[in-house]
Order: sequence, then C-alpha cells, then structure tokens
Amino acid sequence: MSEEKDKKEEEVKKDETSVEKKEDSVKKESAKPEGKEEKKDSEKTEGSKEEDKTETDKKKGPFSKDKKKKDPKDDQIKDLKDQLLRQMAEFDNFRKRTDKEKSTMYDAGATDVIAKILPVIDNFERGLSDVTDDTDDAFKKGILMIYKQLLTVINDLGVKEIAAEGEKFNPDLHNAVMHEDDPDKGEQEIVQVLQKGYTFHDKVVRHAMVKVAN
Repeated sequence: MSEEKDKKEEEVKKDETSVEKKEDSVKKESAKPEGKEEKKDSEKTEGSKEEDKTETDKKKGPFSKDKKKKDPKDDQIKDLKDQLLRQMAEFDNFRKRTDKEKSTMYDAGATDVIAKILPVIDNFERGLSDVTDDTDDAFKKGILMIYKQLLTVINDLGVKEIAAEGEKFNPDLHNAVMHEDDPDKGEQEIVQVLQKGYTFHDKVVRHAMVKVAN
C-alpha cells in the first residue's frame, strides 16, 4: 500500500511540474507579441516624424531662407539703396543750384542791356521837351509814338520807374546831387528829379538823380 501511495504522489508532482511548465511557456508566448507591438509602435512614431520632416522641407522649398541666417545680399541691396538716395538728393540740389545760376545770369544780362537802353530813353525825353509849336505835327507824333512803344517794351520786361518827386529821400533808391532849404517843403523831401531812376525785378538798375529840400 505504501508503494502505491508513493507512486501516486510522484505522478501528482509530475502533473504539477508539467502544469507549471505550460504556464511558463504561455507567459513567454504572451510576452513576445507585446514586445513586437511596442517595437512596431516605435517604428511608426519614427516614421511619422520623418514624414512630418519631409513635408516641412517640401513646404519650405529649395528657395526658402532660414530666418536666423542673414543673407549678405540684403546688406548689398541696402547699400545700393542708400547710394541711390544720395545720388538723387545730390542731383536735386544740382538742379536747384543750376536753375538759380541761370536765373541770376539772365537777370545780370538783362540788367546790362536795360542800363544801356536807358540813355536812349533820356534822349527821347529831352528831344520831346524841346519840341516847339513850330515843329511839324507828323514828326512830333512819330517821335512820341516811338517813345511810348519803347516804354511799353521795357515795362513788359519788368522795368519800372522809381517814384521820386514829392517822395521822401531814400538812399537805396535815390541819389541826391543837390540840396536846398525850403520852409514849404518837408524834411528830406525830393523837390526835383534831374534824371529818372529805374528798377528791374525790384532790383535798382539806376538810382534816381534828385534835388532834396531841408
């Protein structure tokens, strides 16, 4: 009886051992797929990262620039713009200066011509003042017409006669060559014009030669 009991116990132990082995094998087999799945998930994650990087590179394109990197062409363009602005400013100043010089040269030339014409006008006035009643009317009218035409021409150019008689003496406009005391006249009042004065564009071409009282 004891021998049979021992055999049964050995068989039970063998059965338990086989059961434990089966359980271990099942655990190992169940653990293997999990590792594979984790590996697959990591591979998928890495693949998605690479795809995102590729899409980003495509969006940037071959001509895209990194914001952190500064292109040397930008500095060159900036320098060229500065040079252009300076040249435009210099040209504008040159144009204004040239226009001013032209205007000054024109005024100077016109002033010289007018100064040479004024004695002719003086001679016309002297001739007309000496005309008597015996002078031929046709001749007198002809001289008067020429005189008026000459005055019209110089007035159109901007030449104006300086007001003198009855005005107060102004050294910027008048040249006093004679002086007299007259209680009926005001202080430094011009009583006689000996030679007319003229201005051209508000610039004196010839001072009026006058006689001043008091």
